[in-house]
Amino acid sequence: MAISQQTPPQQTPSLSQSQESSNSLSSLSQIHQPVLLDECVQLVSTALTPENPWVVDCTLGLAGHATAFLKAVPAARLLGIDRDQEALGLAQERMQAEGLSDRFLPVHAAFDQLDEILNAHQLNQVSAVFMDLGLSSLQIDERARGFSYSQDAPLDMRMDSSQELTAAQVLATYSLDDLTRIFKDYGEERFARPIARRVVQTRERAPLRTSSQLDRLVDAVVPKAHRAPGNPAKRVFQALRIEVNGELDKLVSTLPQAASHLRLGGRLVVESYHSLEDRTVKRFMASGLKFDLPQGLPVVPEQAQPFFEDLTHGALKASGQQVVSNPRSASVRLRAVQLTRPIPAERQQEWTQTSDHSVYSHHHVGRR
Repeated sequence: MAISQQTPPQQTPSLSQSQESSNSLSSLSQIHQPVLLDECVQLVSTALTPENPWVVDCTLGLAGHATAFLKAVPAARLLGIDRDQEALGLAQERMQAEGLSDRFLPVHAAFDQLDEILNAHQLNQVSAVFMDLGLSSLQIDERARGFSYSQDAPLDMRMDSSQELTAAQVLATYSLDDLTRIFKDYGEERFARPIARRVVQTRERAPLRTSSQLDRLVDAVVPKAHRAPGNPAKRVFQALRIEVNGELDKLVSTLPQAASHLRLGGRLVVESYHSLEDRTVKRFMASGLKFDLPQGLPVVPEQAQPFFEDLTHGALKASGQQVVSNPRSASVRLRAVQLTRPIPAERQQEWTQTSDHSVYSHHHVGRR
């Protein structure tokens, strides 16, 4: 995907255009409730300095967190990345309406292009990198996206509509083994094989095209006596979304890039929404918090010294009151670390090797 900087329009909007913008921003504020906003603002804003006021929001979405960061620190500057062109456009409108656009740099790209993006803008070091993983409210609530099993829609699930692969294509072309793999690995679905087998049988008669068709298929396969609370199709929809968008591949690749661009004292702040994301983030952060060394060493080697400080002491969760006001926050896990010393070259090399040989690196090779 090409990286493109988005430039807000300069012409004066007409009355009708102004009204449309006002309506869209009003709707935006109603559907978008940033999760753990106060906690994220505290973690990010206290990392910014006059010498380095830059924060990177890798998952800009509708700019709920981003606007809060800029308002909290009047000197702050924010580079916002999003692969969803529609969300990026709405974020730009919001920044203009809030009077923050002069401190905001929007970029249309996937966040695993972070190195390339920062190099292009001559930002070798930043004070904070923020990631709010998972779906944005726009993607969940927009029916045509097909992300949700609660609304009938085409099986699309692309966060970036310019990419080719859709959920319908995965279901139509992936082999039985590869469908089983993604349902099991990305959805942690107990009945991955029976569901994959039913998909293959069904598509021989007609392809699966809508979310309701897939919902009914899973409902027919998963035994009622062995169902977890909620819709039985939830895990299959999650797995398809992760596969279509390469979410875990991109996360594994991006975390080392983010850490490598932090100044000393800079912070990496990440919100995760399912166990696969959170385990990936936890594992990465732990690699800089402690090392497995032989017992009884008289001196800890310099390259083995920790270089992260744990700011959240594990993962922060939403309070009961927050979950009541925003049910989507129930699964959130917020982790943050601060860079306390330069990252050893050996560790950066290990990260590169881990990314290259990720358990998720077979993304998009499952066509039959």
